[in-house]
Order: sequence, then C-alpha cells, then structure tokens
Amino acid sequence: PAAAPLPEEDCMKLNPSFVGIAFSSLLAIDLWASKRLGVCAGEGSAWGSARPLMKVIEVSGHGIPWLLGTFYGLCQSDSSAAREVLLNLLFALLLDLVMVAVVKGLVKRPRPTHNKMDMFVTISVDKYSFPSGHATRAALVCRFILRHLVLAVPLRVLVVLWALIVSISRVMLGRHNMTDVLFGLVLGYALYSVVEHCWLSPLNAPALFALW
Repeated sequence: PAAAPLPEEDCMKLNPSFVGIAFSSLLAIDLWASKRLGVCAGEGSAWGSARPLMKVIEVSGHGIPWLLGTFYGLCQSDSSAAREVLLNLLFALLLDLVMVAVVKGLVKRPRPTHNKMDMFVTISVDKYSFPSGHATRAALVCRFILRHLVLAVPLRVLVVLWALIVSISRVMLGRHNMTDVLFGLVLGYALYSVVEHCWLSPLNAPALFALW
C-alpha cells in the first residue's frame, strides 16, 4: 500500500524554507560570536581584569543616572532655552524606556547564558536581552547632544566614542548578544527622529513649561 502523506507541519520541518535556514544560521552565528566577544563576562574571562572598568561604562549608559541628572538640571536651570532642551531630553529618555520595555516584553529573548546577573538596578523586563537598552539610549543621547549642544570637534568625537564604547561593552560584559546591540543602536537612532518630530516648545506645550 502507498505510504500515507506526511502532515503539512512535518513537511515544513523536513523542508525548511530558505528564510528559516538563513534566520537559524544568523542566530547561531550571533550566539557564537557574542560568546567569543564576552571577554569581560566574568573575573576568569580573558579580559576579566577590565571588568570593573566595563561596569563603570555600564553605569554611564544606565537610564537612572541620565533621568536624575536631566531632571536635576531642569529644576536648576534659569534659562528658557536650556529648559526647553532639557525637557525634550527628559521626554526622549522616557520614550526610550517605554519603547525598550515594550520590545523586550514582546520578544522575551533571554540574556546570554554566560552573563552574570549583577547588573546595576534591574527591574521587570530587564531580565530580557533584546534589544539593548544601553545601546538604544547611547544612540539617542548621542544624536541629541550632537544636534542641540554647541561642542568643539574633539568633544563631538568623544560623544560618538562614548556611544560606541557603551554599546560594545554590552557584548564584552556578556549582557547582550551582538544583534541586541545592533538593533538597539538602530532603534535609538530612529527614536531621536520621533523626538525631533514631536519637539516640545512653549508654543505647543505651554502647560509643561508653566510647571518650570
């Protein structure tokens, strides 16, 4: 007797699509490369002695110091132009937190297995890996500073280097995979465009400025 045909789902497993194969291969390469680059993931890692420095860099890109610093500057500022810039920076940082939390909650990608869960102030969806909130914030803040602060060329270069170092440190510490960081940078770059489009000013948001 003729063999019974395979169910459709079994046929799909036996004959995976090109897109499925490409995605699986990319994921495997991402996990392998991220683990190889996690040279500061632990004290016994190849560059374990640099781990304290990497953790200082980690704090420099954390959301809480940026939010507190921006809010403090907003309260202390006596210039209307400075208050406008700082208020929009605060809006950008809050937007960043919300968007990263939403994507993390939807994707729910676990942290790399070689990551030590000793991160600075983690809550709720911070247990997930995709995307990197530090990379998103670094790209967003970098674009914001370069656009709205008048800086000499060396300082502008330092701002860009800071954003890159914060992003790279996420993989070196084992906190994230490479694709988490790359997507985070793209998301942060795009979020700045949203902030520019929704720029808050005394004309379109008088109630906010009346508070200060």
